[in-house]
Amino acid sequence: LHKVVLLCLCLSFWSFPLWGCTFYPFFISPESQRLSEQNAQTPTGQRVSATPISSAVPINSFRTPTAGAANGDVGGSSRRNNRSRGQFTEEDGYVEMNEVDAEDGTGDGRTRRRQKRAKGRRASVGGSVDVDPDALANEILKSMNPAVFDVLNQPDGSRDSVAYTLLIYEVLKRKLGQVEETTKEASSGAKRPDLKAGTIMMSKGVRTNSKKRIGVVPGVEIGDIFFFRFELCLVGLHAPSMAGIDYLGSKTSQEEEPLAVSIVSSGGYEDNVEDGAVLIYSGQGGSSREKGASDQKLERGNLALEKSLHRGNEVRVIRGMRDVAHPTGKVYVYDGLYKIQDSWVEKAKSGFNVFKYKLVRLPGQPEAYMVWKSIQQWTEKSVSRSGVILPDLTSGAENLPVCLVNDVDNEKGPAYFTYSPTLKNLKPIAPVESSAGCSCVGGCQIGNFNCTCIQKNGGYLPYSATAVLADLKSVVYECGPSCQCPPNCRNRVSQGGLKLRLEVFRTKDKGWGLRSWDPIRAGAFICEYAGEVIDNARVEELGGENEDDYIFDSTRIYQQLEIFPGDTEAPKIPFPLYITAKNEGNVARFMNHSCSPNVLWRPVLRENKNESDLHIAFYAIRHIPPMVELTYDYGIVLPLKVGQKKKKCLCGSVRCRGYFC
Repeated sequence: LHKVVLLCLCLSFWSFPLWGCTFYPFFISPESQRLSEQNAQTPTGQRVSATPISSAVPINSFRTPTAGAANGDVGGSSRRNNRSRGQFTEEDGYVEMNEVDAEDGTGDGRTRRRQKRAKGRRASVGGSVDVDPDALANEILKSMNPAVFDVLNQPDGSRDSVAYTLLIYEVLKRKLGQVEETTKEASSGAKRPDLKAGTIMMSKGVRTNSKKRIGVVPGVEIGDIFFFRFELCLVGLHAPSMAGIDYLGSKTSQEEEPLAVSIVSSGGYEDNVEDGAVLIYSGQGGSSREKGASDQKLERGNLALEKSLHRGNEVRVIRGMRDVAHPTGKVYVYDGLYKIQDSWVEKAKSGFNVFKYKLVRLPGQPEAYMVWKSIQQWTEKSVSRSGVILPDLTSGAENLPVCLVNDVDNEKGPAYFTYSPTLKNLKPIAPVESSAGCSCVGGCQIGNFNCTCIQKNGGYLPYSATAVLADLKSVVYECGPSCQCPPNCRNRVSQGGLKLRLEVFRTKDKGWGLRSWDPIRAGAFICEYAGEVIDNARVEELGGENEDDYIFDSTRIYQQLEIFPGDTEAPKIPFPLYITAKNEGNVARFMNHSCSPNVLWRPVLRENKNESDLHIAFYAIRHIPPMVELTYDYGIVLPLKVGQKKKKCLCGSVRCRGYFC
């Protein structure tokens, strides 16, 4: 299957035009994401549990060349005043007042917000401009296709409305973060653009599933992950941005009683979360900074859980997991529907009474939390990973091992190739522009407009402090061999090797695929496409009789539904890039095709005065849960040539083109 990639020459294949806004790249409209993730293309795969290989099978098909704060829980906002009934947060030109009806300050879901917009800050890219968060949000919303709002305005959400909402949140959050970094007050404390973006969207009604409901939330699937609490609010999964219990009023006869609709178990209380099907959840309240510890009261969220026990309604459970990439942060995993089976009162470590609730997961639901637990057990080696053929097919060539797994059939491994983590260009060409690189000895710093690398990226660093790609440029300009900055410079994200624990696995019907043990945040770097750079003549030769299925061709095009109108520009790369990974390559050679992918590529040009140092880097389009196959669009050649071979597409997406070539 032709392992080729795509040039961002987006065509108007869909019912409304594509976008040209530079604010945000990472979006794929997933009508049936679960299908597309499970059925991605050529070496694509899905999590399966067939007959495992009983023991590791040594094979000699691989050799390594002998030569040579993150998310919404990270850090703190600039809290200048804390009260027992609320929290006052002032964040660089934006004031948010959360009045919370709870003694412990966690809230009960009835959060009242008052918003003020302070005077705009000034960001400069050589000069200075006024930056107003609300005006920036309006600019982004006005640039969107009106059809998006038709989807968002539906009474019930959908997979598309959830995707659109999260996309807009990412656009606004990243742009706010990028702009605020360049302000004069950039060092005045945490800005928390995640809170700002969420508050702005809530105030403007840009959300989905706004009506509270018991049970399934349309468009949200079990196993979906979220890196910010506000994402849960915006998609209707869990309304309060701080409280752990969400509930609604339900009338019985003439009285209204509260019923719990969702809970977040994220380690704030003494919950027992070891059992994947049972959760012992602690009630809320019983402590405050002013009054100290006290007995919890049967009111608000606690009362709602008690009423739900007797009513027997379903309760959504979101589990907060430790973010491996940022240990002080959390990743929120939607674990499906539970029912409360029992409740009691017991003494906590503080010596005061707390309410305990036993929730049992409904049978027949896809695994979510247990996938995380399995990975934890594999990591701790308390449980062996079934089907392992090789514990590290890179033979130490990468920073992290990449295991080779087959629990589907008796295939012992892919065809012979040499694992190499780097791109080899035996015939380099001279750089288009002569550059001596930056002179940022301690690393490129935000606001340093003398840095040539920042200048080439439009006045900003292309990556956030958490190594997330800030927005989609035609080319990402990274520091390179000619720069004086150190290897850990923030502008060398794609050069540090693998940062995710990946595995190559056998799929049921598409050969080998690639997936991650770690959750991947939207915009995060995954890997580059390694191999040997070849010319077009060699491409024609290898793509003909030799059937090279591992060619990356930057001149191809692909279809991608976006929410911003206009045509996306093609990456302005200095020359077409062709890479073959058939005989020598890295993990990228195992990524399968999908017409609804969760990964995209960007050309990355590194500063090198001796040669044009062009690379292909892959980034996550959206948040990707662990053990979900990583796929990208291989693209197509237009116009199609007479007799050109078409390969059947098996991605399973409702937007599947039916073939790729």
